[in-house]
Amino acid sequence: MIAMKKIAAIARWTGVVGTFSLACGLAAAQDAAPIGNDPFEPFNRGVYRFNDGVDRAVLRPVATAYRDAVPSLVRQGVTNFFGNLGDVWNLANNVMQLKLQNSAETFMRLNVNTFFGLGGLLDIASEAGIERHAEDFGQTLGRWGVPSGPYLVLPILGPSTVRDTAALPVDYYGDALAHVNDIPARNSLAVLRVVDTRSNLLRASTLIQDAALDPYSFTRDAFLQKRRSDIRDGNDGNEPDESK
Repeated sequence: MIAMKKIAAIARWTGVVGTFSLACGLAAAQDAAPIGNDPFEPFNRGVYRFNDGVDRAVLRPVATAYRDAVPSLVRQGVTNFFGNLGDVWNLANNVMQLKLQNSAETFMRLNVNTFFGLGGLLDIASEAGIERHAEDFGQTLGRWGVPSGPYLVLPILGPSTVRDTAALPVDYYGDALAHVNDIPARNSLAVLRVVDTRSNLLRASTLIQDAALDPYSFTRDAFLQKRRSDIRDGNDGNEPDESK
């Protein structure tokens, strides 16, 4: 048993190191790529249409039914609960980025909401003025100078970049739900999180579909602008050189 645990630990760290190497290699391969570059646009548009079809057929109807059937107070509690779980990985990434103040505030959020907010169902920390500092491993890579690379649309997962896609295995490992040993419970929580997240985006997605002449381009530009803003804020206002 001890040997198996050691092997598993080595495999996990090997995966982390491999992801770092993959991200750096992919980014280096994108020499002279301008910001907002979308060389995979034909592929991306195909995946976007697929995702939109799945959303219209499954996700949106289920999210709408969830919103209509579940009281808003309960839905807010579900959102708060998953937000508190997400703060575990937010804390880890803030630490990896050496954001000392954000790390301290995120640590405070976790403790306040977990112990005084009924396990995160109540977001007491936000009411107390303790901000959430959402960070993922893609942002951590960007914080240390790894360029985003081209825009990439992933099946089901949606908008991403080459760098953020390379970071996904580490983000998955850092997800608190990934460490729930009860598989039925883990899967149920994962589905609930997806439905809750989609229900919170119902109005925004409707506005995009109604207002944008080209929803694909609008979504791409909005996503890339937000990711650049996230990385720039994390680098004390200095935006990383995305031309590399």
